[in-house]
Amino acid sequence: MAVSMAAAAGRLRRAIRRSPLWKGPSRRPLSSEPPAAQARAVRDAFLNFFRDRHGHRLVPSASVRPRGDPSLLFVNAGMNQFKPIFLGTVNPRSEMAAFRRVANSQKCVRAGGRHSDLEDVGRDLSHHTFFEMLGNWAFGGEYFKEEACSMAWELLTQVYGIPEDRLWVSYFGGDPKAGLDPDLESRDIWLNLGVRDSHVLSFGPEENFWEMGDTGPCGPCTEIHYDLAGRVGAPQLVELWNLVFIQHNREADGSLQPLPQRHVDTGMGLERLVAVLQGTRSTYDTDLFSPLLKAIHQGCGAPPYLGRVGAADEGRTDMAYRVVADHIRTLSVCIADGVYPGMSGAPLVLRRILRRAVRFSTEVLRAPPGFLGSLVPVVVETLGDVYPELQKNSAQIAHLVSEDEAAFLASLQRGRRIIDRTLRRLGPSELFPAEVAWSLSLAGNLGLPLDLLELMLEEKGVQLDSAGLARLAQEEAQHRSQQSEPVQKQGLQLNVHALGELQRQGVPPTDDSPKYNYSLRPSGSYEFSACEAQVLQLYTEDGTAVASVGKGQRCGLLLDKTNFYAEQGGQASDRGYLVRVGQEDVLFPVAQAQVCGGFILHEAVAPEGLKVGDQVQLHVDEAWRLGCMEKHTATHLLSWALRQTLGPHTEQRGSHLSPERLRFDVATQAPLTPEQLREVEGTVQDAVGQDEPVYMEDVALARTAHVPGLRSLDEVYPDPVRVVSVGVPVARALDPASQAALRTSVELCCGTHLLRTGAVGDLVIVGERQLTKGTTRLLAVTGEQAQQAREVGQSLAQEVEAATERLSRGSQDVAAAQRLSKDVGRLTDAVDTAVMPQWQRRELQATLKALQRRANTAIRKLELGQSATPAFTAEAWALAVCSPMGGKAWGSRVVAQGTGTTADLGAALSIARAYALDQL
Repeated sequence: MAVSMAAAAGRLRRAIRRSPLWKGPSRRPLSSEPPAAQARAVRDAFLNFFRDRHGHRLVPSASVRPRGDPSLLFVNAGMNQFKPIFLGTVNPRSEMAAFRRVANSQKCVRAGGRHSDLEDVGRDLSHHTFFEMLGNWAFGGEYFKEEACSMAWELLTQVYGIPEDRLWVSYFGGDPKAGLDPDLESRDIWLNLGVRDSHVLSFGPEENFWEMGDTGPCGPCTEIHYDLAGRVGAPQLVELWNLVFIQHNREADGSLQPLPQRHVDTGMGLERLVAVLQGTRSTYDTDLFSPLLKAIHQGCGAPPYLGRVGAADEGRTDMAYRVVADHIRTLSVCIADGVYPGMSGAPLVLRRILRRAVRFSTEVLRAPPGFLGSLVPVVVETLGDVYPELQKNSAQIAHLVSEDEAAFLASLQRGRRIIDRTLRRLGPSELFPAEVAWSLSLAGNLGLPLDLLELMLEEKGVQLDSAGLARLAQEEAQHRSQQSEPVQKQGLQLNVHALGELQRQGVPPTDDSPKYNYSLRPSGSYEFSACEAQVLQLYTEDGTAVASVGKGQRCGLLLDKTNFYAEQGGQASDRGYLVRVGQEDVLFPVAQAQVCGGFILHEAVAPEGLKVGDQVQLHVDEAWRLGCMEKHTATHLLSWALRQTLGPHTEQRGSHLSPERLRFDVATQAPLTPEQLREVEGTVQDAVGQDEPVYMEDVALARTAHVPGLRSLDEVYPDPVRVVSVGVPVARALDPASQAALRTSVELCCGTHLLRTGAVGDLVIVGERQLTKGTTRLLAVTGEQAQQAREVGQSLAQEVEAATERLSRGSQDVAAAQRLSKDVGRLTDAVDTAVMPQWQRRELQATLKALQRRANTAIRKLELGQSATPAFTAEAWALAVCSPMGGKAWGSRVVAQGTGTTADLGAALSIARAYALDQL
């Protein structure tokens, strides 16, 4: 048995390493296949199975834009949205905190970053940048290995009808170096379910131990594979389903510790499952892709798709079909979720994807201009019923794709010419120069993705100077790091073990309702109440729980309640201080507060000792808090004003605010015009001038579900949820019949706000730039800063007006014209960098640009006129000759005469010749 198992394991390893590329002929039917099923039915069967047979809650797919996870460019697995549960940081009042067993079909993108299939797409028959992940989860030990394996086996064999002898499974065989035993429990479960002994094999941590990252929750996994060969020859296996049993935590020192709670996390790619059920070796031959391949053929006039790979794919025509089909799905899904092609991060990756699609469609498939956008309705037809955001945004997606395609075509053609010219200069074995590649790349001038450039060179049989390219990339990274703003230092955190211990001890989440305990005095100033609390736990800088801290020690304090606002929802954390009750003359500065799984951790420095059980009194920095309140209420007003100006479907893409200024990202089709910016400011000013009351109330989350005009963001909200309404009481604003939320600002928000809008004072948008195509970032200031910005703008406008008048009067000489030109340049620099209204900046920039052109033209005219005006005149020449002879001269510029006495006529002639030569 040991020999046969080892031999089988060897066969399985070779099969797993060989088969995922699915290199075989794509259209050869498999023997003994189950009846074909449409992809829609396959997806529905999965969801219905877990909901109806096993009591799972169906949750919608999360956006492919990661929420609050800077480690990801895109959501790349079904478990991403449930990370707070795995990490123990889920808000206990949120809907997610109640999840026990759930299932869904998650939109996933694997392109860029650690998990990327981008460069493999098209080369084989199975890789994709966008795919759907079918998954089921059990949280907090709701069920574990036996139930998960049984459900999976039941679904595959009884619901989908896959023959049992076509399925193989692998389990974790242990890791002696890490002190991990083999997962014999999973092995025995499979054997008890009836899986053949020879089809149950063990692997090491590389294949069967799943980790979220370098640190964090992890655990053994068991995988279900499908044998494409069907008992004909050696097995050809592809992975169908991965079942992960999260039971450990990888610590920062690399050690593994048991988690307080165990979870089940499973994932199965829909595209591969459909290929198996439809009896094809290629995911591109399923009904998920066949409508797209047909539309590509009809739109391009290229030869029909034949599913060829490698050398058999002459001209890489079939590769181009696969690239275009995959990429247009990815583009459509990402744009529908608010990710637009751009210059950094995920938008940059999406830009690469779009440009790869443009290159393959135009240069290989010979598609006409605008072709990619015409494929968007086909994507919507195949996926729009399950992901309705595709239907909602279909027109916008097509518009953005077509617009970027048109913009890139000229660069692509120019890049092709540069490549061809460079290749003609290379010797037989020379590398393609890194400097040329860099200038062609997205980091350079033309925007050719480097992976696409390498592919184009590969087609020519030329290699790129990768070492030189890496050097240039490093230099660019160093330059960017010098230019970028300093990153805020990460504060103290409660790790998963600390959170688990608090939950085990039954410590309730921090009561932070006192943060709303403030009132408006008759004078218009705000009164913020202090908060008395008890120290429940202290933590050192490394997160260790301690009973006391000493003098000068930086620590984290967990209290039973607090009036500090912990950073969330885009609002900066409060800062302030606390004192021990009875010892009010010793202040413990609090730098910030952070929320971790419902507990609020205060970061402080202890000037004296502090211990668990001490009674303390907390005071927020009132000026800081008031500044945040002003900016947060102003943010709501700005959001409302943008919808009034740009249309009711205008969406917020993010925001951040501190007392100094606010940042607001908004979805836009094009940059805002100066007129639009000015109109937005005017709308905010009207609301501020009316000094409307701001109503806030906690209500059941269900009451907010169907209120027309109610604004909410792509976030997980607690239940009950706080509603902020400007000018209209919350009860009336939430009445769908009142339509009040369509006429004023009504949002779900946990932030702290002004009680009346008048305290905003004023709002000025002082900055605007496009983050990505379709997303504009606005920077704004309020109150006194806004007034100062307006004054600066007015002063600069007066200077520009004065320069215009000077230019209109004209200059009599070159020096004066040059001074005016320099003054215009100085004004341009001042306008570019000043904190002033952005609409006014844009107008003045346009005026100054025109003035600079006029000034330069005036200088050229004066210089030309001066060269028609000779300095060498007859009168001056005569005077230069006669003066040394003691004589005098007179005449005009053209004719002159003079007198003088000399005995050396030759010397006089020499003086005349020298003067003339000097003047000429």
